[in-house]
Amino acid sequence: MARTIVPEAEEVLDRTFPVLDKGFVRLVDYLGGDSRIVQAARVSYGEGTKTIREDKGLIDYLLRNEHTSPFEMVSLTFHCKMPLFVARQWIRHRTAKVNEISGRYSILKEEFYEPQPEQVCLQNKRNKQGRGEPAGADLAQAFLNELREVQQKSYESYQKLIDSGLARELCRMVLPLNLYTEWYWTMDLHNLLRFIKLRLHPHAQWEIREYARVILDLTRRVAPMSCESFEEHWQGGVRLSRSEWKAIQPHLRAMFDQIELSDEKARERLREKLSESL
Repeated sequence: MARTIVPEAEEVLDRTFPVLDKGFVRLVDYLGGDSRIVQAARVSYGEGTKTIREDKGLIDYLLRNEHTSPFEMVSLTFHCKMPLFVARQWIRHRTAKVNEISGRYSILKEEFYEPQPEQVCLQNKRNKQGRGEPAGADLAQAFLNELREVQQKSYESYQKLIDSGLARELCRMVLPLNLYTEWYWTMDLHNLLRFIKLRLHPHAQWEIREYARVILDLTRRVAPMSCESFEEHWQGGVRLSRSEWKAIQPHLRAMFDQIELSDEKARERLREKLSESL
């Protein structure tokens, strides 16, 4: 099979999509698409599916049942620019291939992320790692003033140390976490969808959610059927514990005839789930 060309993806290759105040995401390359996933799956499932409708059904079946290896045949490469604190969260997704700008070789630019006042919030009292209520105009402005002063002084120190002849790998230590960095980032579609699911979650930090939102839009260009199934089953689905399922299963069984679903196949799948014993 020749290299997969997806016209919708070709339209956005190398286009810059702004994120935050100075960041961006660019899709610079991709390998495969929905058709490659179907082709890989047919090695296991035979030649029974041929039409677009059947291809969509096969992709939906694979994702719904977490038969994910065919999705690993597709990969996407992005050029991203983000604050360091976002990059440190991002890099925890360890299945990617990454090449980041080096502060040992390059003079780092004076580019810092400054949040909008409405994004300056108090500590969440329930979620120890997240934002809570808005801080209010006065406190937000005080924070931004402090941030600008610190980043200006830190970059002045950085330049002074660079000019002194000290090694760049040492000089960069004075720079704060809202400094922008850049990297090329490649990930297979299976793990990319896992990344998107986690980083679009409401508990994820707002800044990285903004990047995940743009990455999902670009991924949809490469593999629209896969993304539609992802949004239906992974992103839009709900995971229950055994105790939770045990508590609601009898109620769902009792009201099954009143439940409306999009098609008869979905209804039959729900019937099978409700009939399963714990």
